[in-house]
Amino acid sequence: MKRLTRTVRIGSVMIGGRNPVAVQSMTKTKTHDVARTIRQIRRLERAGCEIVRCAVKDKNDASALSAIKEKVKIPVVADIHFDYRLALQALDCGVDKIRINPGNIGATWKVKEIIKKARDEKTAIRIGVNSGSLPVAKTRRIKHTSAKAIVETVEDALDIFIKQDFHDIVISAKGAHVIDTIEVYNILHKRVMYPLHIGITEAGLPFRGGVKSAVGLGILLFQGIGDTMRVSLTGDPVKEVIAAYEILSALSLRRCKPVLISCPTCGRCEVDLLRMAKRVESRIFRYNEPITVAVMGCVVNGPGEAREADFGIACGKGKGIVFRHGKKVCRVRESLLVDTLFEVIDENIIDR
Repeated sequence: MKRLTRTVRIGSVMIGGRNPVAVQSMTKTKTHDVARTIRQIRRLERAGCEIVRCAVKDKNDASALSAIKEKVKIPVVADIHFDYRLALQALDCGVDKIRINPGNIGATWKVKEIIKKARDEKTAIRIGVNSGSLPVAKTRRIKHTSAKAIVETVEDALDIFIKQDFHDIVISAKGAHVIDTIEVYNILHKRVMYPLHIGITEAGLPFRGGVKSAVGLGILLFQGIGDTMRVSLTGDPVKEVIAAYEILSALSLRRCKPVLISCPTCGRCEVDLLRMAKRVESRIFRYNEPITVAVMGCVVNGPGEAREADFGIACGKGKGIVFRHGKKVCRVRESLLVDTLFEVIDENIIDR
Protein backbone atom coordinates (compact mmCIF):
# COMPACT_ATOMS: atom_id res chain seq x y z
CA MET A 1 0.00 0.00 0.00
CA LYS A 2 1.25 3.46 -0.93
CA ARG A 3 2.42 5.38 2.12
CA LEU A 4 2.52 9.15 1.67
CA THR A 5 5.97 10.67 2.01
CA ARG A 6 6.98 14.29 2.46
CA THR A 7 6.60 16.45 -0.63
CA VAL A 8 9.81 17.87 -2.09
CA ARG A 9 10.06 20.45 -4.88
CA ILE A 10 12.59 19.85 -7.66
CA GLY A 11 12.34 23.00 -9.75
CA SER A 12 8.86 22.93 -11.29
CA VAL A 13 8.26 19.27 -10.34
CA MET A 14 6.79 18.11 -7.04
CA ILE A 15 7.67 14.59 -5.90
CA GLY A 16 6.35 12.61 -2.98
CA GLY A 17 3.00 13.05 -1.28
CA ARG A 18 0.12 12.43 -3.66
CA ASN A 19 2.08 13.45 -6.76
CA PRO A 20 2.49 10.96 -9.61
CA VAL A 21 5.73 9.03 -9.92
CA ALA A 22 8.14 11.36 -11.75
CA VAL A 23 10.28 10.02 -14.60
CA GLN A 24 13.98 10.85 -14.65
CA SER A 25 16.97 10.19 -16.85
CA MET A 26 20.62 11.19 -17.00
CA THR A 27 22.60 12.73 -19.84
CA LYS A 28 25.32 10.62 -21.42
CA THR A 29 27.26 13.60 -22.78
CA LYS A 30 30.23 15.42 -21.28
CA THR A 31 28.44 18.15 -19.34
CA HIS A 32 30.99 20.82 -20.31
CA ASP A 33 29.97 20.20 -23.95
CA VAL A 34 27.03 22.53 -23.51
CA ALA A 35 25.59 22.29 -27.04
CA ARG A 36 25.51 18.47 -27.09
CA THR A 37 24.14 18.30 -23.56
CA ILE A 38 21.33 20.73 -24.37
CA ARG A 39 20.45 18.78 -27.54
CA GLN A 40 20.24 15.56 -25.56
CA ILE A 41 18.09 17.11 -22.83
CA ARG A 42 15.70 18.50 -25.42
CA ARG A 43 15.32 15.01 -26.89
CA LEU A 44 14.59 13.74 -23.38
CA GLU A 45 12.02 16.50 -22.88
CA ARG A 46 10.21 15.46 -26.06
CA ALA A 47 10.17 11.86 -24.81
CA GLY A 48 8.48 12.97 -21.56
CA CYS A 49 11.44 13.12 -19.18
CA GLU A 50 10.53 15.28 -16.19
CA ILE A 51 13.87 15.61 -14.35
CA VAL A 52 17.36 15.25 -15.83
CA ARG A 53 20.67 14.62 -14.07
CA CYS A 54 24.08 15.71 -15.37
CA ALA A 55 27.45 14.33 -14.30
CA VAL A 56 29.68 16.97 -12.70
CA LYS A 57 33.20 15.63 -12.86
CA ASP A 58 35.14 18.90 -12.56
CA LYS A 59 34.86 22.70 -12.47
CA ASN A 60 34.26 22.91 -16.23
CA ASP A 61 31.22 20.67 -15.90
CA ALA A 62 29.93 22.66 -12.94
CA SER A 63 30.34 26.02 -14.66
CA ALA A 64 28.43 24.72 -17.72
CA LEU A 65 25.29 24.15 -15.67
CA SER A 66 24.17 27.80 -15.80
CA ALA A 67 24.10 27.83 -19.61
CA ILE A 68 22.35 24.46 -19.70
CA LYS A 69 19.71 25.60 -17.22
CA GLU A 70 18.91 28.64 -19.37
CA LYS A 71 18.17 26.55 -22.46
CA VAL A 72 16.10 23.64 -21.12
CA LYS A 73 12.65 23.40 -19.56
CA ILE A 74 12.91 20.52 -17.11
CA PRO A 75 14.69 20.62 -13.72
CA VAL A 76 18.43 19.92 -13.79
CA VAL A 77 20.18 17.84 -11.12
CA ALA A 78 23.94 17.98 -10.53
CA ASP A 79 25.45 14.54 -9.91
CA ILE A 80 28.35 14.98 -7.48
CA HIS A 81 30.98 12.49 -6.36
CA PHE A 82 34.19 12.96 -4.36
CA ASP A 83 34.51 16.78 -4.35
CA TYR A 84 32.05 18.70 -2.18
CA ARG A 85 33.22 21.99 -3.74
CA LEU A 86 31.63 20.97 -7.02
CA ALA A 87 28.29 20.75 -5.21
CA LEU A 88 28.75 24.30 -3.93
CA GLN A 89 29.64 25.53 -7.41
CA ALA A 90 26.64 23.74 -8.95
CA LEU A 91 24.37 25.38 -6.38
CA ASP A 92 25.77 28.76 -7.39
CA CYS A 93 24.81 27.89 -10.96
CA GLY A 94 21.16 27.44 -9.97
CA VAL A 95 20.63 23.70 -10.30
CA ASP A 96 17.33 22.32 -9.03
CA LYS A 97 18.78 19.47 -6.98
CA ILE A 98 22.12 18.08 -5.87
CA ARG A 99 22.85 14.37 -5.76
CA ILE A 100 25.64 13.36 -3.39
CA ASN A 101 27.00 9.88 -2.71
CA PRO A 102 27.69 9.18 0.98
CA GLY A 103 30.19 6.55 -0.10
CA ASN A 104 32.64 9.05 -1.52
CA ILE A 105 31.67 12.64 -0.66
CA GLY A 106 33.97 12.68 2.36
CA ALA A 107 33.89 14.01 5.91
CA THR A 108 30.75 15.11 7.73
CA TRP A 109 31.85 18.77 7.70
CA LYS A 110 31.82 18.69 3.90
CA VAL A 111 28.25 17.40 3.87
CA LYS A 112 27.30 20.17 6.31
CA GLU A 113 28.75 22.77 3.94
CA ILE A 114 26.58 21.41 1.12
CA ILE A 115 23.51 21.39 3.36
CA LYS A 116 24.12 24.99 4.43
CA LYS A 117 24.45 26.16 0.82
CA ALA A 118 21.42 24.14 -0.33
CA ARG A 119 19.31 25.65 2.45
CA ASP A 120 20.32 29.15 1.36
CA GLU A 121 19.44 28.36 -2.25
CA LYS A 122 16.24 26.47 -1.31
CA THR A 123 17.50 23.46 -3.25
CA ALA A 124 16.79 19.79 -2.55
CA ILE A 125 19.45 17.13 -2.06
CA ARG A 126 19.34 13.47 -3.02
CA ILE A 127 21.17 11.09 -0.74
CA GLY A 128 22.18 8.66 -3.45
CA VAL A 129 23.60 5.38 -2.20
CA ASN A 130 24.85 2.78 -4.68
CA SER A 131 25.81 -0.78 -3.79
CA GLY A 132 29.03 -0.41 -5.77
CA SER A 133 30.31 2.64 -3.90
CA LEU A 134 29.60 2.16 -0.21
CA PRO A 135 31.90 3.80 2.37
CA VAL A 136 35.16 1.87 2.79
CA ALA A 137 34.65 1.54 6.55
CA LYS A 138 31.26 -0.05 5.93
CA THR A 139 32.52 -2.62 3.45
CA ARG A 140 35.47 -3.53 5.69
CA ARG A 141 33.14 -4.22 8.60
CA ILE A 142 30.37 -6.03 6.74
CA LYS A 143 32.76 -7.65 4.21
CA HIS A 144 30.32 -7.77 1.32
CA THR A 145 27.56 -5.64 -0.10
CA SER A 146 24.19 -6.47 1.44
CA ALA A 147 20.84 -4.88 2.08
CA LYS A 148 21.96 -4.26 5.65
CA ALA A 149 25.07 -2.36 4.52
CA ILE A 150 23.10 -0.22 2.07
CA VAL A 151 20.38 0.65 4.60
CA GLU A 152 22.97 1.49 7.27
CA THR A 153 24.74 3.81 4.82
CA VAL A 154 21.48 5.62 4.09
CA GLU A 155 20.62 5.97 7.77
CA ASP A 156 24.10 7.22 8.69
CA ALA A 157 23.90 9.89 5.99
CA LEU A 158 20.32 10.80 6.84
CA ASP A 159 21.28 11.35 10.48
CA ILE A 160 23.55 14.25 9.44
CA PHE A 161 20.72 15.94 7.56
CA ILE A 162 18.22 15.51 10.37
CA LYS A 163 20.65 16.95 12.91
CA GLN A 164 21.03 19.96 10.60
CA ASP A 165 17.20 20.23 10.45
CA PHE A 166 17.29 19.89 6.64
CA HIS A 167 14.39 17.97 5.17
CA ASP A 168 14.27 18.75 1.43
CA ILE A 169 15.63 15.29 0.87
CA VAL A 170 15.16 12.50 -1.66
CA ILE A 171 16.66 9.07 -0.96
CA SER A 172 17.89 6.43 -3.35
CA ALA A 173 19.52 3.12 -2.47
CA LYS A 174 20.15 1.29 -5.70
CA GLY A 175 21.72 -2.09 -6.20
CA ALA A 176 22.62 -4.01 -9.34
CA HIS A 177 20.74 -7.08 -8.07
CA VAL A 178 16.96 -7.03 -8.19
CA ILE A 179 16.26 -9.01 -5.01
CA ASP A 180 18.68 -6.97 -2.89
CA THR A 181 17.26 -3.71 -4.22
CA ILE A 182 13.69 -4.77 -3.46
CA GLU A 183 14.72 -5.72 0.08
CA VAL A 184 16.46 -2.38 0.66
CA TYR A 185 13.54 -0.28 -0.54
CA ASN A 186 11.05 -2.31 1.48
CA ILE A 187 13.05 -1.53 4.61
CA LEU A 188 13.40 2.17 3.78
CA HIS A 189 9.71 2.42 2.89
CA LYS A 190 8.89 1.42 6.47
CA ARG A 191 11.53 3.57 8.16
CA VAL A 192 11.69 6.93 6.38
CA MET A 193 9.13 9.51 5.30
CA TYR A 194 11.21 11.12 2.55
CA PRO A 195 10.50 10.56 -1.16
CA LEU A 196 12.22 7.48 -2.59
CA HIS A 197 13.99 7.54 -5.95
CA ILE A 198 13.91 3.96 -7.22
CA GLY A 199 16.04 2.21 -9.81
CA ILE A 200 18.17 -0.83 -10.57
CA THR A 201 21.67 0.53 -10.99
CA GLU A 202 23.79 -0.56 -13.97
CA ALA A 203 20.92 -2.66 -15.29
CA GLY A 204 22.62 -3.29 -18.65
CA LEU A 205 21.86 -2.97 -22.34
CA PRO A 206 18.33 -1.94 -23.35
CA PHE A 207 16.66 -5.34 -23.77
CA ARG A 208 17.99 -7.24 -20.74
CA GLY A 209 18.37 -4.06 -18.70
CA GLY A 210 14.79 -3.13 -19.50
CA VAL A 211 13.52 -6.55 -18.43
CA LYS A 212 15.57 -6.44 -15.23
CA SER A 213 14.35 -2.94 -14.42
CA ALA A 214 10.74 -3.81 -15.21
CA VAL A 215 10.83 -6.75 -12.82
CA GLY A 216 12.46 -4.87 -9.93
CA LEU A 217 10.72 -1.54 -10.32
CA GLY A 218 7.41 -3.15 -11.20
CA ILE A 219 7.41 -5.09 -7.93
CA LEU A 220 8.28 -1.98 -5.92
CA LEU A 221 5.71 0.21 -7.63
CA PHE A 222 3.01 -2.44 -7.23
CA GLN A 223 3.77 -2.41 -3.50
CA GLY A 224 3.31 1.36 -3.44
CA ILE A 225 7.04 2.09 -3.15
CA GLY A 226 8.65 4.85 -5.19
CA ASP A 227 8.03 8.55 -5.81
CA THR A 228 10.41 9.07 -8.72
CA MET A 229 12.29 6.60 -10.92
CA ARG A 230 15.02 6.12 -13.45
CA VAL A 231 15.54 3.09 -15.67
CA SER A 232 19.34 2.90 -15.95
CA LEU A 233 20.32 1.52 -19.36
CA THR A 234 23.55 1.41 -21.33
CA GLY A 235 22.67 3.43 -24.40
CA ASP A 236 20.38 6.21 -25.58
CA PRO A 237 18.78 7.85 -22.50
CA VAL A 238 15.53 8.37 -24.42
CA LYS A 239 15.05 4.60 -24.16
CA GLU A 240 15.23 4.97 -20.37
CA VAL A 241 12.28 7.35 -20.45
CA ILE A 242 10.26 5.17 -22.81
CA ALA A 243 10.90 2.13 -20.61
CA ALA A 244 9.88 4.03 -17.46
CA TYR A 245 6.56 5.06 -18.95
CA GLU A 246 5.93 1.53 -20.18
CA ILE A 247 6.42 0.23 -16.64
CA LEU A 248 4.14 2.89 -15.15
CA SER A 249 1.53 2.35 -17.84
CA ALA A 250 1.52 -1.43 -17.37
CA LEU A 251 0.66 -0.84 -13.71
CA SER A 252 -1.94 1.83 -14.58
CA LEU A 253 0.02 4.37 -12.53
CA ARG A 254 0.48 6.85 -15.36
CA ARG A 255 -0.99 7.08 -18.83
CA CYS A 256 0.34 9.95 -20.89
CA LYS A 257 1.72 8.09 -23.90
CA PRO A 258 0.13 5.67 -26.36
CA VAL A 259 0.09 1.94 -25.63
CA LEU A 260 0.48 -0.63 -28.40
CA ILE A 261 -1.20 -4.04 -28.14
CA SER A 262 -0.11 -6.52 -30.79
CA CYS A 263 -0.55 -10.26 -31.05
CA PRO A 264 2.54 -12.52 -31.04
CA THR A 265 1.43 -14.09 -34.37
CA CYS A 266 1.11 -17.79 -35.16
CA GLY A 267 0.35 -20.03 -38.11
CA ARG A 268 -3.15 -18.52 -38.46
CA CYS A 269 -1.75 -15.09 -39.37
CA GLU A 270 -2.02 -14.29 -43.09
CA VAL A 271 -0.51 -10.79 -43.19
CA ASP A 272 2.97 -9.40 -42.47
CA LEU A 273 1.98 -8.43 -38.94
CA LEU A 274 5.51 -7.88 -37.63
CA ARG A 275 6.20 -5.24 -40.26
CA MET A 276 2.79 -3.69 -39.66
CA ALA A 277 3.23 -3.54 -35.87
CA LYS A 278 6.68 -1.94 -36.24
CA ARG A 279 5.24 0.74 -38.51
CA VAL A 280 2.44 1.47 -36.05
CA GLU A 281 4.84 1.56 -33.10
CA SER A 282 7.18 4.01 -34.83
CA ARG A 283 4.27 6.36 -35.49
CA ILE A 284 2.13 6.25 -32.34
CA PHE A 285 4.91 7.49 -30.07
CA ARG A 286 4.78 10.84 -31.84
CA TYR A 287 1.48 11.40 -30.05
CA ASN A 288 1.23 12.72 -26.51
CA GLU A 289 -2.13 11.06 -25.98
CA PRO A 290 -2.96 8.14 -23.62
CA ILE A 291 -4.54 6.08 -26.39
CA THR A 292 -4.46 2.30 -26.81
CA VAL A 293 -3.85 0.96 -30.30
CA ALA A 294 -4.26 -2.74 -31.17
CA VAL A 295 -2.69 -4.52 -34.14
CA MET A 296 -4.11 -8.03 -34.32
CA GLY A 297 -3.32 -10.71 -36.85
CA CYS A 298 -6.21 -13.18 -37.03
CA VAL A 299 -9.84 -13.90 -36.29
CA VAL A 300 -9.31 -15.63 -32.91
CA ASN A 301 -8.64 -12.65 -30.61
CA GLY A 302 -8.23 -9.97 -33.24
CA PRO A 303 -11.70 -8.43 -33.50
CA GLY A 304 -12.28 -8.57 -29.75
CA GLU A 305 -8.93 -7.00 -28.82
CA ALA A 306 -9.24 -4.37 -31.54
CA ARG A 307 -12.69 -3.40 -30.29
CA GLU A 308 -11.42 -3.07 -26.70
CA ALA A 309 -8.71 -0.61 -27.77
CA ASP A 310 -9.29 3.05 -28.64
CA PHE A 311 -8.20 2.25 -32.18
CA GLY A 312 -7.34 -1.04 -33.79
CA ILE A 313 -6.67 -3.24 -36.77
CA ALA A 314 -7.97 -6.81 -37.04
CA CYS A 315 -6.48 -8.64 -40.02
CA GLY A 316 -7.71 -11.41 -42.27
CA LYS A 317 -6.15 -12.77 -45.46
CA GLY A 318 -4.40 -9.86 -47.14
CA LYS A 319 -6.84 -7.34 -45.68
CA GLY A 320 -8.28 -6.11 -42.42
CA ILE A 321 -10.82 -4.02 -40.51
CA VAL A 322 -10.08 -0.71 -38.81
CA PHE A 323 -11.93 -0.08 -35.55
CA ARG A 324 -12.50 3.07 -33.52
CA HIS A 325 -13.82 2.80 -29.95
CA GLY A 326 -15.28 -0.62 -30.56
CA LYS A 327 -16.96 0.21 -33.87
CA LYS A 328 -15.95 -0.90 -37.33
CA VAL A 329 -14.86 2.05 -39.48
CA CYS A 330 -13.87 0.34 -42.73
CA ARG A 331 -12.35 -2.71 -44.38
CA VAL A 332 -9.22 -2.16 -46.53
CA ARG A 333 -6.45 -4.22 -48.11
CA GLU A 334 -3.28 -4.94 -46.16
CA SER A 335 -1.13 -2.29 -47.85
CA LEU A 336 -3.52 0.48 -46.74
CA LEU A 337 -4.24 -0.65 -43.20
CA VAL A 338 -1.60 1.37 -41.32
CA ASP A 339 -2.19 4.64 -43.18
CA THR A 340 -5.96 4.24 -42.79
CA LEU A 341 -5.57 3.56 -39.09
CA PHE A 342 -3.64 6.81 -38.59
CA GLU A 343 -6.13 8.78 -40.66
CA VAL A 344 -8.80 7.60 -38.21
CA ILE A 345 -6.59 8.40 -35.20
CA ASP A 346 -5.83 11.90 -36.49
CA GLU A 347 -9.50 12.62 -37.23
CA ASN A 348 -10.48 11.57 -33.71
CA ILE A 349 -7.73 13.58 -32.00
CA ILE A 350 -8.53 16.71 -34.03
CA ASP A 351 -12.23 16.35 -33.22
CA ARG A 352 -11.44 15.99 -29.53
